[in-house]
Amino acid sequence: MDLYEYQGKQFFASFGIPVSPGGVATTVDEAVALVEGLEFPVVIKAQVQVGGRGKAGGIKLANNLEEVRLHAGNILGMDIKGHTVRIVWIEKASDIAEEYYASFTLDRGAKKYLGMLSAEGGVEIEAVAAENPDAIARLHINPVEGLTDEACRAWVAAAKLNPIATDGVVEILQKLYRAYVEGDADLAEINPLILTPEGKVHALDAKVTLDANASFRHDWADYEATQVRDEREEAANAKGLQYVGLEGSVGIIANGAGLAMSTLDVVNQVGGSAANFLDIGGGANAEVMAGALEVINNDPRVKSIFINIFGGITRGDEVANGIVAALERVDIAAPIVIRLDGTNADEGRAILKTHESDRLISLPTMIAAAERAVALAGGKSK
Repeated sequence: MDLYEYQGKQFFASFGIPVSPGGVATTVDEAVALVEGLEFPVVIKAQVQVGGRGKAGGIKLANNLEEVRLHAGNILGMDIKGHTVRIVWIEKASDIAEEYYASFTLDRGAKKYLGMLSAEGGVEIEAVAAENPDAIARLHINPVEGLTDEACRAWVAAAKLNPIATDGVVEILQKLYRAYVEGDADLAEINPLILTPEGKVHALDAKVTLDANASFRHDWADYEATQVRDEREEAANAKGLQYVGLEGSVGIIANGAGLAMSTLDVVNQVGGSAANFLDIGGGANAEVMAGALEVINNDPRVKSIFINIFGGITRGDEVANGIVAALERVDIAAPIVIRLDGTNADEGRAILKTHESDRLISLPTMIAAAERAVALAGGKSK
């Protein structure tokens, strides 16, 4: 779950991380009313979940009410890389002496948390990594041990930040780490983390991705309400399905995120392109399968559907019966290719066999099924 900048700052503030005072507005009049409680100059920032706002004209400095009205009017409704600006965040402008970068995420390969810190902030960290990788100090953290003060100070020293900023940066990094762990974030990033001429350090920006699987531990209703989804994703979310809309022509249904991702890769490998990522989890009964098929069936891009199921605890015959029952409830426009493997797969294939046609095809391997689905969608034919 990706947060807007203003939500990320609210999230950071709840863990004691200093951020610039400000507020949100959805209309020009709200923007003008908001700045009456702030000192000029102020910064008006487009709230979209994509980078490049500044270059697109989505971040402007205003020195008076007339400039606030002008910039807010220009930014609201602006299109930034396909994202329409509906909210602006307005904050008191900050004096900046230096800009840094700081973040925490997960290094799955190392099975540890990864902290990244750089004296080169305010720019895309990918560009820094490509052009000057030594400018990024990396720290792997054992989740059991946590981030100690000693390790944190050594990390700051390795990043070669201004010594004046050391104490302030260490304090914020400790709070950012706590926000990352206790807040169940997949990413907690500050870019830039600024040093003011007075020697104070605070977060000037916030990029936060929360782990939606941990939502039961938190009250994230306000964050959930502002999530940007297309019509397909809204429909899937209403049915409790893990769905991400893509631009291809092969609709994907799989059980388990890993298998769903592998299915996308295999479809691409044989010359096709996926229309979506859809993980139905461990349940492949008629209700779940019907919901998944309804979502995919309503996507006009979909020319074929690839159902890829591996039965572990879920038995293959139950999956097959669920698919057959779902097809009786949903009028499918595109042909369906099914690959069923795992527990009771033979029994499941036998059930599907009695319902096979040129519109419902069962194949034993992932590659064979992917190739047929791509061919039916008008892609490569093997």
